[in-house]
Amino acid sequence: MPVFYDQMNKAVHIQQVPKRIISIVPSQTELLFDLGLDERIAGITKFCIHPANKVGGVAKIGGTKQLNMQAIHSLRPDLIIANKEENEQAQVEELMKHYPVWISDITNLHSALNMITKVGEITGAQTGAVKIANDIFLQFQNLKPQGKKLRVAYLIWRKPYMAAGNGTFIDSMMQLCGFENAINTGRYPGVKTDELIAAKPDMLLLSSEPYPFAQKHIDEFQNTLPNAKILLVDGEMFSWYGSRLLQAPAYFNSLIGKLTAM
Repeated sequence: MPVFYDQMNKAVHIQQVPKRIISIVPSQTELLFDLGLDERIAGITKFCIHPANKVGGVAKIGGTKQLNMQAIHSLRPDLIIANKEENEQAQVEELMKHYPVWISDITNLHSALNMITKVGEITGAQTGAVKIANDIFLQFQNLKPQGKKLRVAYLIWRKPYMAAGNGTFIDSMMQLCGFENAINTGRYPGVKTDELIAAKPDMLLLSSEPYPFAQKHIDEFQNTLPNAKILLVDGEMFSWYGSRLLQAPAYFNSLIGKLTAM
């Protein structure tokens, strides 16, 4: 029986090339489609929104942290693709009692590229996966980091405010852009307004996900942080670690260009 190792260094045994795959991570769902595995994707979460023209016809098995176990069992998967951070450990461990579960653990570009190639291996789509990983690597070679290192705070949630801190994939993308994370007190720390002021960020990035920040929030923060540049940013570009990374460097270069012009 073939054995594959996931990013938790856990052995995953599968009897044959999987034909009924369930993905419980949105960015990895998009990757599976981009690997041409459309007909073998049996189930996805309600948050799996890309590619928009294909996900509608696939069975939904709940949310990333609230899986519908009955729906999963009814689909009889022969492989489940999960993630250490985005999925609940107890639910994943329950699934492991019944099915082969491959778990990713992503903290930076290197681990994202490793995930892509490993998912390609276990799904029998290695050639396509290697090409995607190589293309992403080459795209990031064209990234032109900010010359002056700016202190940047990146908010992902409101009420309470939560930031992407050090050790996160978002933080690693910020570093590649030449930014210094102004919030470095944990992975996803809660941040009070006075703490945000004390951090003295040169720039505040308000993410489109998981909380959908909008223009009205820029206006609110402009009073709180009058000296900071405040921008709405596409959260998928900073936090999706699958094939969407093909689009990230061009987006980051555009963002850096806007900052230079501000």
